[in-house]
Amino acid sequence: MASTWLPEWEVRSELERVSQLTTNALISLLSGTAPVSTPSVTPALRPLVGSIDDCRAAMASNHNLLVDSLIDVVGERDAISLGRRALYSIGLSIGEETRTRLGVGDGMEDLIIAARVLYRVLGITFLVRASNDEFVMVVQRCALSNWYSERTCKVLSATDEGVIRGLNPRVGMRFGQTITSGCPTCLARIWVESGGATG
Repeated sequence: MASTWLPEWEVRSELERVSQLTTNALISLLSGTAPVSTPSVTPALRPLVGSIDDCRAAMASNHNLLVDSLIDVVGERDAISLGRRALYSIGLSIGEETRTRLGVGDGMEDLIIAARVLYRVLGITFLVRASNDEFVMVVQRCALSNWYSERTCKVLSATDEGVIRGLNPRVGMRFGQTITSGCPTCLARIWVESGGATG
């Protein structure tokens, strides 16, 4: 499982898939709240071309543009709330598909390995610290933090939280601090519900 998606062409393919799913979710949200303004925004979206880093930068730029456009229409609080709900659902689907695709078991070790595979695509490295039945994910490096605004990160981090739930329906995650807010690392609390992950 750990070797899945290591070739560059697979990293690129998976990045394009994640970008399409998340960007389309934000476009749909914007279309539902501001159908008149959407046609003026979508032509400004950047294609994912060039190196892997170039593609990550383009995806982040598109996310910033769409989140900012949504904020302009409904305000920051509602935009972040609506965006997080939409992106959580996308993350949940990605996690469920990955669970099946990689044969992720119910153990915490399997979940962490699968999350590392997915995060490699996004240029994210992390470690997990365990304490009784709770865990803390410490994101040491996030390539997307080079381009994301703090507001965009608040919305898109819901994708990650959905992915974890999709990888194991009895495990939840919630970010408490992020690099985009000026912290040295991102920290996310991971908890296991009754009858959840083992090992």
